[in-house]
Amino acid sequence: KNNLYIYQTSSKMLYRRAGAQSPALRDRSVVVPPAPRHAVIPHCKATETGSSKSAPAPPKPPKPEPVGASVPVTVGQAPDGKKVVSVTPPPQYTATPYTAGRVSSASLDEEEDVLPLRNLRKHLKPMDSPFVVDNNRGGGFVGDRDRVRLHTVEYESQESAGAFCADGIATFGDEDVCLVLPEWAIRCGPRKTIYADPTQVSAAVVTCGGLCPGLNDVIQNIVYTLRDYGVPEDNILGIKYGLRGFYERDEKPITLTSEMVDGVHLKGGTMLGTSRGGANIKEIVRRIDLWGLNMVFVIGGNGGNAAAHAIAEECEASGVVCSVVGVPKSIDNDILLVDRCFGFETAVEEAQRALLAAKVEASSAHHGIGLVKLMGRQSGFIAMQASMASGVVDVCLIPEIQFDLQKLNEYVAKVIERKGHCVVCLAEGAGQNVVKGASKGGTDASGNPILADIGPIVKDSLKDYLKGNCDIKYIDPTYMIRAIPTTTNDRVYCKVLGQGAVHGAFAGYTDITVGLVNTHYVYMPIQTIIQAPRRVNPTGRRWNRLVSAIGQPNFS
Repeated sequence: KNNLYIYQTSSKMLYRRAGAQSPALRDRSVVVPPAPRHAVIPHCKATETGSSKSAPAPPKPPKPEPVGASVPVTVGQAPDGKKVVSVTPPPQYTATPYTAGRVSSASLDEEEDVLPLRNLRKHLKPMDSPFVVDNNRGGGFVGDRDRVRLHTVEYESQESAGAFCADGIATFGDEDVCLVLPEWAIRCGPRKTIYADPTQVSAAVVTCGGLCPGLNDVIQNIVYTLRDYGVPEDNILGIKYGLRGFYERDEKPITLTSEMVDGVHLKGGTMLGTSRGGANIKEIVRRIDLWGLNMVFVIGGNGGNAAAHAIAEECEASGVVCSVVGVPKSIDNDILLVDRCFGFETAVEEAQRALLAAKVEASSAHHGIGLVKLMGRQSGFIAMQASMASGVVDVCLIPEIQFDLQKLNEYVAKVIERKGHCVVCLAEGAGQNVVKGASKGGTDASGNPILADIGPIVKDSLKDYLKGNCDIKYIDPTYMIRAIPTTTNDRVYCKVLGQGAVHGAFAGYTDITVGLVNTHYVYMPIQTIIQAPRRVNPTGRRWNRLVSAIGQPNFS
């Protein structure tokens, strides 16, 4: 009668507490009171509409019980006699006029469960951003306490698909390790208060590792954003051919001007050149100090970001005040925590062309087989996504799932018998279990494992099994994919990443990287994302959707 609405959730809901070793299960019902706009809404406080009266606030519930506890905390009764229970209340929030979001009214001094970011603010002088004059062109600013939730899904039970490691992110390697994460990450974007005088900034940009669509786009937008802040053009350096360009005499750094980077996003590759490994961290930091650099932007994958972390550590140890900011680059999409890396969508689009060509070749031949090998040393995201998108693949093999050659051969033969041809998509890191001895082992200069070439091995195995009664077309488009310019979505993504990296440096942060997490742009400590490569979940929904769509059996 008081216009109260009771939302009864499932009787068993997963209650997630960040930092816990594993989630606890709780019975939960939630009372949702209607509230006037602009009102402060305490958790589970019943408000009587049309009257100034309000129900007394419920007693503060105790902290969640340890794992295995499922005792509800009773805070009242609904009109129909049902128990109303609650869990630990979150901070109070202020409703906006258009209910377009929530503004935290918690104390600024409150200790928060967020990914910690290192900063250099104690060494720097705060000042107003140059964009304050017009309120950042009317778009406003991001606050240091703006946060993005890292845990966005609540599971009914631990049997739900994807419920493993609900409090963190799983590595899905040789051993399934769950890296526990806090509840929040700091939001990326321009701050009203900055910690570097733009006229005194000297910055450097470097690209590391293999080629990837979008490198030039990120370089361009770092330069443009530095210039927007007011950094003199003569103070922006481009380091040639990777990290070794800091100290090798053969290649001098170049000055990156707006004119020089104009239109460079239309070209593939990197205008600065790149290389793998070989970084002398102490010598790099010595050059940073010698050249008076106070911002360094490292565009690279797991290896490049690990180098950026090492540079930030050495800067601190040497007393060099310099913001080191990474931009995660991985055509394999194997950076932990990040929704997707720049260049990945472009790679999937181009890989799809190779699969469609394989379909044409296979279907045009007697007992035709189109075998396509795509990138993916330790992660099969490109092979999985391109197979799903193309709609022509019969078999997809990825590094995360071992397979037996005999079972693969038998299934391909059945597909040919049924439809006359077969298309197989193969990630380069797949099947290393069947080629033991063919690989030299060890790692390359970037720390990536050296793999045996699985493509020819699968090709020969199929030919032997079918006794030559097949026409196999083997396609490896790897270098064609890496070298192309970005597609539309990746181009926009690169712009945001380049801008975000510069905003982070001006905010005084160091040893951070920027990326898209749960569809929002955030800053993350580099150390968090380099712990392990991100991999396809073999029991997750994305892989399950693919094998269900193409009817692929288990080859292990």
